[in-house]
Amino acid sequence: MELGEKKNAQIPNSTSYKINPKTFTTGKTILNWEKHNPQMDISSSKACFLLSLPLFFNLCFGNSLSYLNTSSSHNNLIYSHCPNQTFNDPKGSLQQILSSLFQELVDQSSRSKFYQTSTGDEKIAISGLFQCRIDLSNGDCHGCVSGLPDMSSGFCGKAIPARIHLSGCYLNYKADGFETSWVQLQHKTCSESKADSSGFVELRDAAFAALESNVVSSANGFIDMTYESMHMVAQCGGNLEGCECGGCVNNAVQIAQDECGNSLSGEVYLDSCFISFSSNDNNGIPGNSNQGNETNQISTSSGRLVAIVLGGAAALLFVFMFFYFYRSSKRKSDGT
Repeated sequence: MELGEKKNAQIPNSTSYKINPKTFTTGKTILNWEKHNPQMDISSSKACFLLSLPLFFNLCFGNSLSYLNTSSSHNNLIYSHCPNQTFNDPKGSLQQILSSLFQELVDQSSRSKFYQTSTGDEKIAISGLFQCRIDLSNGDCHGCVSGLPDMSSGFCGKAIPARIHLSGCYLNYKADGFETSWVQLQHKTCSESKADSSGFVELRDAAFAALESNVVSSANGFIDMTYESMHMVAQCGGNLEGCECGGCVNNAVQIAQDECGNSLSGEVYLDSCFISFSSNDNNGIPGNSNQGNETNQISTSSGRLVAIVLGGAAALLFVFMFFYFYRSSKRKSDGT
């Protein structure tokens, strides 16, 4: 049969053809046409189906759990600040200006942990910034900042100035010319669990001193450290120099010392820096030392419950796919 005749040849309905690649040591692939039985397609498809199972479970379980961990780690709301009165906007241009500002900040968050800019028209000028925790990846930073504009619109509407602070990032914007002190207190928390040891306060204060010293000498104004049984974190705004950063952290430390007393953990957020401290030593604490972690435990339990539900749904989907595939394969093998 000539080549031209092969092109127009009819393939019988009772048989099918496939390409069977054979690779030799030369690296070249030769494609051979082989006549085969439909049973071979079924076996081959089953093999592909089984080989795809690890990928299926990774997509169903891995991505869901990763999403849960990311959400719980970086996107928890710590506080939001909005004034009681809305911004005077006679021309109605504020929403467009804010949208432009938010878009620029979100775009920059994929390649920077801190960014400050301003935008506006002849009547209104708005300056804004975002900052992520330095220890976040660029992807996590971008994911955290991407949710801030919607949260800001929901919490604050057209109110200015506004500030939304999540566990992994924060957004702050205000009218140009509106000044605030970079050591102004924004938010603080002190745990209800207290230390009964007289040496706790001395240990905590020594850890604070080490925190202040290290944050001044750090290259990026961020410290996450352990001092004996204390876990300490501090971060300054990207617009603060070393000495200013040290001064801001010192003010936050003084507030923690005055307000938190012998609380086992606490957080202090100023306009341009924050600190957090927690004790890893539960010895000598009256009652149940886990009281201070009650919120985290509830959050973790909720996350596990959601993960279990998602996992169960994925398992049911897998069973359905398996039986559907099995029945389809059986019909083909029976010729129905």
